[in-house]
Amino acid sequence: MSVLISNSTSTLPVMEQFYTIQGEGLYQGKAAYFIRLGGCDVGCHWCDVKESWDADKHPQLTIDSIVQEAAANPGRIAVITGGEPLMHRLDALTKALHKKGFRTHMETSGSSPLSGSWDWITLSPKKFKAPLPEVCKAANELKVVIFNKSDFAWAEKHAAMVDKSCRLYLQPEWGKSAEMTPLIIDYIKDNPQWQLSLQIHKYINVP
Repeated sequence: MSVLISNSTSTLPVMEQFYTIQGEGLYQGKAAYFIRLGGCDVGCHWCDVKESWDADKHPQLTIDSIVQEAAANPGRIAVITGGEPLMHRLDALTKALHKKGFRTHMETSGSSPLSGSWDWITLSPKKFKAPLPEVCKAANELKVVIFNKSDFAWAEKHAAMVDKSCRLYLQPEWGKSAEMTPLIIDYIKDNPQWQLSLQIHKYINVP
């Protein structure tokens, strides 16, 4: 059972927020404002933002200030990520973003209860803490990180849990991309319901 670490409707722990392009999935290449929240109870050993795990290490910012910063940029996609964003109540944040004309997108492991009003949910399930069925059903795209060959079976297990309209992506773990990408390409050729997701922001060196 996930522990909700923020019931607040007025503040959230924010590790960082920045304006860039979406590097992954269907909206790859689109301008997007990222809001990275602190706090995670999943603990992937290959996580590239482990500094996000402890929510207490990050300042509590008001919803109004977060949205003001976002609205200062011309793009109108806001991506809420983490950490694990669903460890917080996100209804107030998504409502405020919608009022400013944003599409609300989220990247989540799905391991905590769903909150907020979303235009797009990217579910990236982790073996360390299984996603909840309610989040699987709500997902618009499933992104499975491929770290080793056994992850293909893990991907198929979760593809069976999402809606038929959900887009399916396989993404090589960054540190093993040279090894895993050729295997993913071969797998997609044999299983064309899947697509390749690459972290293009890392290739072009943007946040």
